Amino acid sequence: MTEHETTPEATGDSGTGAVVEETRTESTPPPVPVASDHPDRWGRVDADGTVYVKTAEGERVVGSWQAGEPAEGLAHFARRFDDIRTEVELLVTRLSSGAGDPKHALNSAKHVRDSLADAAVVGDLAALAARVEFVLAEAEKGLEAAKAAKDEARAQAGARKLALVEEAETLANESTQWKAAGDRLRAILDEWKTIRGVDRKTDEQLWRRFSKARDAFNRRRGSHFADLDRQRGVAKTRKQELVDEAEKLIESDDWGPTAGRYKELMVEWKAAGRAPKEADDALWQRFRAAQDAFFARRSEAFSERDAEFAANAKLKEELLAEAEHIDPSHDLEAARQQLYRIQERWDAIGKVPRERVRELEGKLRSIEEKVRGAVDAQWRRSDPEAEARVAQFRERVEQFEAQAAKARSAGDKRRAEQAEAQAKQWREWLAAAEQAVATR
Repeated sequence: MTEHETTPEATGDSGTGAVVEETRTESTPPPVPVASDHPDRWGRVDADGTVYVKTAEGERVVGSWQAGEPAEGLAHFARRFDDIRTEVELLVTRLSSGAGDPKHALNSAKHVRDSLADAAVVGDLAALAARVEFVLAEAEKGLEAAKAAKDEARAQAGARKLALVEEAETLANESTQWKAAGDRLRAILDEWKTIRGVDRKTDEQLWRRFSKARDAFNRRRGSHFADLDRQRGVAKTRKQELVDEAEKLIESDDWGPTAGRYKELMVEWKAAGRAPKEADDALWQRFRAAQDAFFARRSEAFSERDAEFAANAKLKEELLAEAEHIDPSHDLEAARQQLYRIQERWDAIGKVPRERVRELEGKLRSIEEKVRGAVDAQWRRSDPEAEARVAQFRERVEQFEAQAAKARSAGDKRRAEQAEAQAKQWREWLAAAEQAVATR
């Protein structure tokens, strides 16, 4: 799009201005008007001192000059024109650089435009008016751009605050990361304060939503920690009970069941949940101390027992070495009596390590079977004495059974077990003797 401007040009000494058509694009600024170099091109002073300026509509009186030469008068009014032109060019420069305020430029340009019709100046008023119109157009563009930028900034600010509100609402309704969520809500508030430009109505609506979300989060967090405090109080009471029981069990000598109970107490401790930290730590120290004290006693007792069992095994090894010398082929009765004494001593010695029971008992049974075999052989060889032996063996069985019964009545478990073992042995011999009699 183009527009046409008219510029008065000098035409010799005629003093009139010819109209010259100039073409330019809308975005191209019009030429800078001139005046002070050749003010006589734009005005004149008549004989009585009246000063005229040349315009497209004709001449216009701008003042009078009585103080000197006419040229000086024209120069004076041309300098006034230059003052206005300088003001306009300053507006152009500021708008072009982006440093000027479009609104201020628009108001200033309007003031200049409105004053040109009566301005007491000599110069290219048409060019100056075109320059002013250019300023007005650029200022309007600047205002529109500023308005668009402001609208965009407002929209972005509103969108950001909306995003912060939605994030806050999500945290308020869903988050259980109480510290992280609380820190984030504080960060959102800090960012909120830095966001400007949202219209009051929208800002107030968003702020109410944000405040509601914060309040909802604080209520939910408060309720959570109140429940947690109640749970921790219950846990503290339960753990105190467990500690009391654990401390009572320290002196127990019932090793197996007590150890099992300590394991159960540990399971119950974990199931009880967390007590307040300071109390929880103190109770745990007491609970562990009770456990450690009991298991230390048990370990010491087991060490003593293991040492005793090892010593018992050594004694039984010595008895086995002695029993290996029993020879029922020379004197069967002496062999039986020697075996009986060894069996009594064997039982009196007591327990040995579990891993050695089968080995040691097996060796003793081998010796017992050797003597029993010799007894069976003798029974088969001496039938006349078989009945007597049956009676003798039956008597011994009854004797040991009576001893066992007496020991049990007296609460002597060890002697009762020993007598029962002897009765069992003699029953086996009695059965063998009765079998020998039956098969004669």
